[in-house]
Amino acid sequence: MTPEEIMKVILLFLTVSGAGWGIWWKIDGRVKEGEKANETRIKAAEDRADAAQKDLASHKLHSAETFATKAGMQEQTAQLLRAIEGVGNRIDGLHERLDRAFERTTGRTTRA
Repeated sequence: MTPEEIMKVILLFLTVSGAGWGIWWKIDGRVKEGEKANETRIKAAEDRADAAQKDLASHKLHSAETFATKAGMQEQTAQLLRAIEGVGNRIDGLHERLDRAFERTTGRTTRA
């Protein structure tokens, strides 16, 4: 081989390797940009997940403090039933009083 042919082969090799390196450099840059974008998205998603977890914990606490428990419902039901029983007893007493009132008025009626 002549020195000119050797230089042509070396030049061809350098051209092909330079083009390959340039393509690799572009691909690597795009991959790094994608990784950075994904990192910001992941960070935003983690922040939203943390906020949702805190909101859920505060809602659980609020629910536990505010909403009725089974024992509380039983106590309220017992109070309501006692109140209804008291109203029933008053109504029964009212019937007895009305019966007495009608007995007195029917005995006094006189017609000429």
